Amino acid sequence: MTEFPTARELLARPFFFCGIGGSGMLPLAHILKGRGAEIAGSDRSFDQGRTPEKFAALERQGFAIHPQDGSGITDQNQILVASAAIEDSVPEVARAKELGCLRMTRAELNSILFNTSGAGLAVAGTSGKSTVTGMLGWILHAVGREPTIMNGAVMKNFTDDERPFASAVVGGESLYVSEVDESDGSIALYKPAVGILLNVSLDHKSMEELRSLFGDYLERSRISVVNADDAEALALLPRANEVITFGIEQEKAQIGIVDGSIAEGPVRQAALVLDRHDDSRHPLTLALPGRHNLSNALAAIAGAVAAGIPTGLAVEALSGFAGLARRFDIVGTSESGITVIDDFGHNPEKCAATLRTLKAHEGRVLAFFQPHGYGPLKQMGAELAETFADELDDEDEVVLCDPVYFGGTTDRSVGSERIAELIEQAGGNARHIPEREACGDYLVDTAKAGDRIVVMGARDDTLSTFAADLVKRLP
Repeated sequence: MTEFPTARELLARPFFFCGIGGSGMLPLAHILKGRGAEIAGSDRSFDQGRTPEKFAALERQGFAIHPQDGSGITDQNQILVASAAIEDSVPEVARAKELGCLRMTRAELNSILFNTSGAGLAVAGTSGKSTVTGMLGWILHAVGREPTIMNGAVMKNFTDDERPFASAVVGGESLYVSEVDESDGSIALYKPAVGILLNVSLDHKSMEELRSLFGDYLERSRISVVNADDAEALALLPRANEVITFGIEQEKAQIGIVDGSIAEGPVRQAALVLDRHDDSRHPLTLALPGRHNLSNALAAIAGAVAAGIPTGLAVEALSGFAGLARRFDIVGTSESGITVIDDFGHNPEKCAATLRTLKAHEGRVLAFFQPHGYGPLKQMGAELAETFADELDDEDEVVLCDPVYFGGTTDRSVGSERIAELIEQAGGNARHIPEREACGDYLVDTAKAGDRIVVMGARDDTLSTFAADLVKRLP
């Protein structure tokens, strides 16, 4: 087992991020740079000319961006941060190995910063992590606790002209808020002061593996914050130490909602939060639609309470939360009244939450879906097809392009056409059009006044550009 330097020793050395533009790498690079470390990196998307505005912003902020050809690795003292899945043949990896550079994964590095902070607040679960991390981070920031926030999504509250891709906030060292990932097992590296568990459902691992990983996580957490509405999460309660529960439906949840107080709209909602510790009630307004986001809000409030914030202050602060990029992000509405929404939905639970939010209000749904890889499609394709068929009506349609693919040796035997077939077999309407551009043409030709087009998928920042272009092209 590799023995890593301490957090203080790490910050004295230069870092090189392979894939610096990635959703997990970028915020970590920002945090390290904000703490004084020298940061450089490379990215395949930079070489391919994808999302040039992101890399231009990074260069303005003082990050050195190199071609992904190994030329940026020049010093044995550099620490290479790279995914464990990246092959040794990648030039940076080969060059770092040749020089004898220390190599770390993103999670190994993040866990050192997390575990050596005054208190680490972790957000775990198969869905909702980024949203709750943003909500909790915003609450702590708004009440003056100066948290450091490590997120996998851009937080709108913290963006500006200089930082258009604010997926991290460099605060103090006493509070470190981070989402933690179960998909690669790296959740096992974290020792939370507060460990939030949102849900346990099929994603990258089997349910048996997930129960084990999340149960161990609760056992390591000093205080656990658990979703009482999620049966799988609730079943892990015996593994926890001190517990705060939250839930909309569960009557015994310590942070809940007053019956009959929920008022839902297409872009926002309101409710009366009930703290059953003292039976106090606190009016919440939330600038996000959907029952799943109300549950996310309760998770963040409960997490803040576990960190010592009074419930009323947490609820009040959350009313100012502006949301995340690509999380039910309304891009625009055309002159004829067709609305385009950009969304990160990519697994069954995330897609279901988004589709239910859309179907709670009038209008046909045209769901464009770009699978985030051939592997995930093989793992959960049947469940995804079932989700689309169950959540959408006869008038709605799913349009699928081929999975995102940036090269490599992935098995591509199961593609989007199979998912389209399964949706049709389950009674839904689906169309497979291999090229994304051709999908855009079809959506523009098909959409009519009152329709909602939702662009869904992960691991591809250009989906936001695709969504924005649709708005411009629609009548």
